[in-house]
Amino acid sequence: MAPSVANNPQVQRSNLTLRILSSLVLGPLILAAVYVGGWEFAVIVGLLAVLGVDEWLRMVLRRRPPGWARAAAVAAMVAVTVATGCAGAVAGLVVLAAATVLFDIAVNLRLGTPGRMPGLGLPYLGLTVVALLHLRQDGWQPVLWLLLVVWATDIGGYIFGRWIGGPKLAPRLSPKKTWAGLIGGAGLAAVAGAAAIAVLHRAGAAVPAVAGAALLAVVAQAGDLAESAVKRHYGVKDSGTLIPGHGGVLDRIDGLLTAAPVFALFTALLDASFR
Repeated sequence: MAPSVANNPQVQRSNLTLRILSSLVLGPLILAAVYVGGWEFAVIVGLLAVLGVDEWLRMVLRRRPPGWARAAAVAAMVAVTVATGCAGAVAGLVVLAAATVLFDIAVNLRLGTPGRMPGLGLPYLGLTVVALLHLRQDGWQPVLWLLLVVWATDIGGYIFGRWIGGPKLAPRLSPKKTWAGLIGGAGLAAVAGAAAIAVLHRAGAAVPAVAGAALLAVVAQAGDLAESAVKRHYGVKDSGTLIPGHGGVLDRIDGLLTAAPVFALFTALLDASFR
């Protein structure tokens, strides 16, 4: 039997090349926005949320969303971004809650769509918007640390998962993910988290950084699996095609969508600061 296109080594190398090139282009842009902060960072975060919520609607509605639904979702993400940037996390959460309820009611009434899945896209993206903008108020360091941990999780999961293989983590949700990838991703995230703290001249926080990074790595991979479950339920391989080699925006930031709110909550409860 001929190998499938997805398992063709030449195709896999081509996809890996596209992933690397896309990362080399987008990575510096994201890092620059994180460092500069202000409206530049808010625009990048808001744009990702807008693109992500549009992908979500396409996926769960199984078709191109009607214009009014797309406009309402975009307006909601913009409102959450502006409210958080101007008035803080609490204001952003209030706007997000109100927008989610109204959007959910409108979608179910106008489209006759049963269930909460279309409306769930707003908090799915919106909580990350609030979390990232809230973290950036404490400087660029916490956001950079979070991104490094999530990226290290992805890299470690990919490398160790392919190199070691072994038992599958959740074959019904994501057939390619393994326990080796989970452990390897958490390990590399711990190393990256500790190294970043050391560079930031917070050597005394190395142990909490290792533990926190490993925990966030597990949370990020849980987010990856959660999106995989949604895609599998709706018969979708990728959430979109916007980013070459990666798929859609949701495919690229799925781990961040769970790690960012957890990290923001963690720092708020412990009153932790990177300054």
